[in-house]
Amino acid sequence: MSSDPCAFSSFTRCVTKHLNLSFHVDFDRHAIRAKVELTVESLEDRFSTLTLDTRDLKIASVSANGQPARFSLGPKHSFKGTPLDITLPFDISRGQHVIVEVTYETSPSSSALQWLKPEQTAGKNQPYLFSQCQAHHCRSMIPCQDSPSVKHTYYAQVSVPKDLVAVMSAVRDGQEVDPQDNSRIIYRFRQPVPMPSYLIAIVVGALESREIGPRSRVWSEKEFVDKAAFEFSKTETMLKTAEDLAGPYVWGQYDILVLPPSFPYGGMENPCLTFATPTLLAGDKSLSNVIAHEISHSWTGNLVTNKTWEHFWLNEGHTVYLERMIGRCMESEQFRQFKAIGGWKELQDSVNTFGANNPLTNLVPSLQDVNPDDAFSSVPYEKGFTLLYHLEELMGGPEVFMGFVKSYIQLFAYSSVTTEEWKNYLFTYFKDKVDVLNKVDWNAWMFTPGMPPVKPQYDTTLADACITLSQRWIKAKGQDLSSFNKSDVKMLSSHQLIEFLSLLLQEDPLPLAHVKKMQEVYDLNACMNSEIRFRWLRLCVRCKWEEAVPMALKMATEQGRLKFTRPLFREVFNFEKYRDEAVRVFMAHRAAMHPVTSGLVSKDLKVDTSKTTSL
Repeated sequence: MSSDPCAFSSFTRCVTKHLNLSFHVDFDRHAIRAKVELTVESLEDRFSTLTLDTRDLKIASVSANGQPARFSLGPKHSFKGTPLDITLPFDISRGQHVIVEVTYETSPSSSALQWLKPEQTAGKNQPYLFSQCQAHHCRSMIPCQDSPSVKHTYYAQVSVPKDLVAVMSAVRDGQEVDPQDNSRIIYRFRQPVPMPSYLIAIVVGALESREIGPRSRVWSEKEFVDKAAFEFSKTETMLKTAEDLAGPYVWGQYDILVLPPSFPYGGMENPCLTFATPTLLAGDKSLSNVIAHEISHSWTGNLVTNKTWEHFWLNEGHTVYLERMIGRCMESEQFRQFKAIGGWKELQDSVNTFGANNPLTNLVPSLQDVNPDDAFSSVPYEKGFTLLYHLEELMGGPEVFMGFVKSYIQLFAYSSVTTEEWKNYLFTYFKDKVDVLNKVDWNAWMFTPGMPPVKPQYDTTLADACITLSQRWIKAKGQDLSSFNKSDVKMLSSHQLIEFLSLLLQEDPLPLAHVKKMQEVYDLNACMNSEIRFRWLRLCVRCKWEEAVPMALKMATEQGRLKFTRPLFREVFNFEKYRDEAVRVFMAHRAAMHPVTSGLVSKDLKVDTSKTTSL
């Protein structure tokens, strides 16, 4: 029986060591014609059958060491896909390797892939393809052991039309004209560092790149590339800061790829090639947070990986902790404290959305029969960070605790870990302070839903101005509105303006006259920073300002970042008068949305997707 509730493949019996991929990308049919050779090591004697994860793949043939192998596909599961059972034409013993070769084709509905028409790109001339495999979508692109407990290297060759460029989460290894078709080019890639399947990534489009550092380039369509190169200019400084904190960067290259607006996440830590949302390019100060976060994943997540998605907080909690340590080094300790206060609010938001008794708000949830996409929230990030910050305070401060984090990374590098293993090492590392660690209510932190059992006392220096201003607005009566003017926000940084709006979103809705006055004096409609705009439009819709509804729906559809799109749609949906409008706009844009995004928004808006497939 597989010990990963999100996978069919059994890794107690065998493990994949290397993948060799050949992709032929077919934009006309929205399919990848592919061949994968998996180098599989047996963990038992008389080994002759294995199971791989697949989802919506057309399997043409399977062979083992060049000999035909029998295979069958099991029943389809709603989100796990379909197990591919393979019988080898021979036995192998423990420690031996077999090369299993699968020839197959992906489906146009593959959940890992989004195919964009030329009009959905910046350049409007060429189509575009990108993948997003985390958490369990690699199986819809490659038949594999699709669990973060298995790590392997990979090599790939990708044939694409000659006007397009392919990049992957690997080191580039040259290109050549496709010998089969001289209107195509083959790009080659190698990933010599073992990594889990969810970090395999591919992008094909009219891409250009600019050098932004000694080991970094930025990639995007030419319309964005110079702006991106300017915005990401601090990348090398951040990498060096992270190396000082966590140890050497082992992945060689650190490139950033700016995707089209439908990319569902702020960033994705694909090795050698971080994916980033273009919503970061609007002079957005959260850009440095996202890049600091994705850089940090090069250690926590990519080098030390959660063994199953139930331990996702090991990836994300440590990554947020490292990200904020980078902020501390590059800005100040007060800045780190301010970011932690903002994170606590995000956590309250998630707990409110899921409900304080929902087991998915546990730091370590059970994912038996749960789609990992449905469990995704800020809980593993912010509850995880809060636990680590609480332990930092108990163990003797940031320098002391960072010593543990660095040691944990070095010990578990290139492997996958559980919460139990992390905790055992914590007790070993701080063996002189075991009495303090034993006083921690581990059950409340790990396995109890809702907010954490302890709220740290963060330094509020940078938050005080935001709190004061938000309280003025909350307490203001109609006759007090004339006391507000644009100098109120002159001295606030964009980080503080975000915090000010977040505070207002935590309260009962303001009177409509208040938000109209706020627009009059602060002109927030003109603000293009996406983090500010997102919160401002939510506030306006919640206060039932009808003029904001089209702006909110426009923001929800002109980009597809889940963090923005889902709450904006939910906010309009909850404004009774515009509920049908929210559904109508969603239905009109659904075909152009990323499959994960449209699936989650349709749940939020209670749209039955099985009945209505209008393309």
